[in-house]
Amino acid sequence: MRVVVLLPAVLREHADGLDEVKVDLPDGAPAQDLVDEVSRRWPALGRRLREDTGALRRHVNLFVDGEDVRALDGVRTALTDGAVVHVLPSVAGG
Repeated sequence: MRVVVLLPAVLREHADGLDEVKVDLPDGAPAQDLVDEVSRRWPALGRRLREDTGALRRHVNLFVDGEDVRALDGVRTALTDGAVVHVLPSVAGG
């Protein structure tokens, strides 16, 4: 299956300037596999998405077809062919 990952401007520099990447994964693969594959392709991007343990960073939000994975099954959320995954870092400040 093929999944589309949309990257915000702040992360594009770590993915060769791309705003969208397509990733092929086995049918029903979890979101964690997607993060692993993106991290393998672009290690600098992976360091911004994952902790040293491999867990998704607390301030990184993944939305699968508009749904926050935290409201679903977290990084175990199963992906489907054609799914669109938005990677959105939290914004803080004042």
